[in-house]
Amino acid sequence: MRILIAEDEVSIAKALKVMLEKNKYAVDIVHNGNDALDYIQLFSYDALVLDIMMPGQDGISVLKQARKNGITTPALFLTAKGEIEDRVTGLDAGADDYLPKPFATQEFLARIRALTRRSQAYAPTILSLGNTALDCSRYTLSVGEKSIKLSNKEYQLMELFLRHPHQVFSTEHFMEKIWGADSEAEMDVVWTYIGFLRKKLKGLGADIEIKTIRGAGYSLEESSC
Repeated sequence: MRILIAEDEVSIAKALKVMLEKNKYAVDIVHNGNDALDYIQLFSYDALVLDIMMPGQDGISVLKQARKNGITTPALFLTAKGEIEDRVTGLDAGADDYLPKPFATQEFLARIRALTRRSQAYAPTILSLGNTALDCSRYTLSVGEKSIKLSNKEYQLMELFLRHPHQVFSTEHFMEKIWGADSEAEMDVVWTYIGFLRKKLKGLGADIEIKTIRGAGYSLEESSC
C-alpha cells in the first residue's frame, strides 16, 4: 500500500511517515500543493493525506484538480481547521474523510485502513508497453507468465517510465521526484537503480528497454531488435 502525505510542517510529515512505515505502508512526502498535484498525477496511490493550508495550492484546490483529472484515489484532509463549514468544504471538494489536528495515532491509522480498503475496491491499475506490464497494486513487473517483484524505488522508476513512455527524464528529475529534494542520497543511486531495472527487464524477456540519452537522461523505448 502506498500513501502520499502532503503536509507543510516537516516534523509532522516525518512523524506520519514513520508511523505509516511501521505499519507496512510505503510513503511519499511533499510539503506544498504544487508538488502534491504533480505526485498525484505521476504516481498511483492507495490513499492521499492532504493538509488544507499549504504553500502554493491549498489542499482543497489540489484535490479539486485531481478529481477533475479523473483521479479517484481516496483522500483524507488532515488540518487544524475543525469547524463544520470547513469540513463541508473539504468533503464537497472530493475528500472521503476529514480529521482535525490534534488527533490520536490509532484513530489516524484506523482512518487510513478504511481509505485503503476503499481503494482496493477499484480494479488494479496495469500499465503496459510492448509485452511488458506493471501491476501497480502488487508492485510486480511481468512479461507473459514470468513476473518479478520490484523494490519501492524500482517500482517508482518503472511507474514513471510507463506512464510517460518515450519521454526523456534527467537524473536530477528522478532525484527530486523519487528520492526527494532533501534526500542525502548521491546522484549515482539513480544509475544503480536504472541498472537493476535493465537487468530485470532483460531477465523477463521484455521487448522494451531503458535507453540512455547522452547529455539528457533516460527514456523507456521499444527495443530495436
